This record gives sequence, C-alpha cells and structure tokens, in this order.
Amino acid sequence: MKDHLFEKMYECTKKPYQKYFKRNKPWEIKKGDLLDYPVDTLGFSLGTFLYKNHFDIQEKLEDHDIIHVLTNTGISVPEEIGMQYYLLGNGKTSLYLFLVLLSGTFFYPKHIKYFFQQYIKGKRAHSFYYLNFSKMLDMPIQAIQKTFNI
Repeated sequence: MKDHLFEKMYECTKKPYQKYFKRNKPWEIKKGDLLDYPVDTLGFSLGTFLYKNHFDIQEKLEDHDIIHVLTNTGISVPEEIGMQYYLLGNGKTSLYLFLVLLSGTFFYPKHIKYFFQQYIKGKRAHSFYYLNFSKMLDMPIQAIQKTFNI
C-alpha cells in the first residue's frame, strides 16, 4: 500500500518538477534509436533498461534512467529512494532529492541500512551526477563505470 502511495506522490509531483525546475533541454532521441547503439554502450544499455521495464523516455528526466543503468539500481520504491541516497553521497543536492529522502526514510524506516549503504557507495564514486549523458551514449558503459568508480 505504501509503495502505491509513494508512486502516486511521484506521479503528482513529476509534471511540475519537469516544467518548473528542470532547465535542461529534452534529448532528441527516440527509445527505439537507443537499441541501434553497439551492445556495450551506455545508449544500448539505456534502451534495454527502458524496454525491459516498459518505460518511455521522460522529457527532461532522461538522466534519471541513466543513473539507474550506471548504478545497476532496480525500480522498486526502496531502490528508487536508495538511488537518491546514492546521489546525495555523490554530491547532488536539490529540493526534490531532499523531499524524496525525507518522505522515503519516513515511509521505509526498515530500509535505513540499505539507504546508508547506497549513500556510502555514492560517496566512494567520483562525482558524475552532473554529466551531460546525452553526449555519452556511444561510450562503453563499463568504461564510464570504471572511470567514475561506480
């Protein structure tokens, strides 16, 4: 039940967040085009992730799914919250991130150990959350992960 509630909260806040807070330009790529990249690349991995999870590219939020791919983070609600802890450890700060952490910790106190582990992983990685991933789609995913200690 709380997973459903948390997902509804996300759906209600996603559109205003995209419109008023995300200043980046939407990527000019279609989901199907991602599978045209070589198999070992970030672009192909993103396409595979989107198809496997029945997702579409979300305008101005493309980086979110890239972070899932790079960190091998699943899509359950606790994993989504854990990914935000990872990003906090990696140096990212935003009002939205803090709202997710606050509400997520409140709703999922039994996962605090997992959240802390994710935070430590993010801290150990070299800062990468701010990169322009749209220009990195043709790069080998393992090279990116190795370079940034992801």
